[in-house]
Amino acid sequence: MFSKFLNLDKEKQDRIINAAIKEFAQKGFDKASTNEIVKEAGISKGLLFHYFQNKKQLYLFLYEHTIDVLMEKIMEKINWDEKDIFVRYRQIALLKIEIYKIYPEMLNFVKAIYKDSSSAVKIDIDRRGKEILESSLNKLFSDIDLSKFKKGIDTKKAINIINWTLEGFAYQMQEKVLSLSLEQIDMEETMAEMEEYLNILRNSLYE
Repeated sequence: MFSKFLNLDKEKQDRIINAAIKEFAQKGFDKASTNEIVKEAGISKGLLFHYFQNKKQLYLFLYEHTIDVLMEKIMEKINWDEKDIFVRYRQIALLKIEIYKIYPEMLNFVKAIYKDSSSAVKIDIDRRGKEILESSLNKLFSDIDLSKFKKGIDTKKAINIINWTLEGFAYQMQEKVLSLSLEQIDMEETMAEMEEYLNILRNSLYE
């Protein structure tokens, strides 16, 4: 769908992406201006709509692009030799923090998406978010060591319990991040709290 845009040279792609992410992050979907995006990117409005049919298509592309970048960076740096699901979760949490520090505009855009209540995009974002979550979990945890779980336990249900618990914790953290900057959050305290949940789950589900 976006082949014309993806065939552009990397520098031009990045200019358009960064300009659009900045505008959407600051103003949300409804108030974001494509005039400001093209001005910042140094292109014509006609060219922007040559690559993307409308503002909504651009917004949804940026959402998927942001998740793709995040996943790519995480998968590059994960220690795949470590098969313990709890250690893997801890790795991912630390990598996300590291990536958001390097790409602060990405974090601002993610925050804006969670706050954005625009009816024009909310249903699409919610639907795509569920698909991305399922796909991400498969990519990140398909190779974990199941032998560590207690004998007789349904490992699929056990993994669901872990995922649901840590999704809830992540949602709680997102709520904090919405009103604060990353620097204002005590990461040591946050990781220590997550470790408490991991230990409870580990003691309940492992031999």
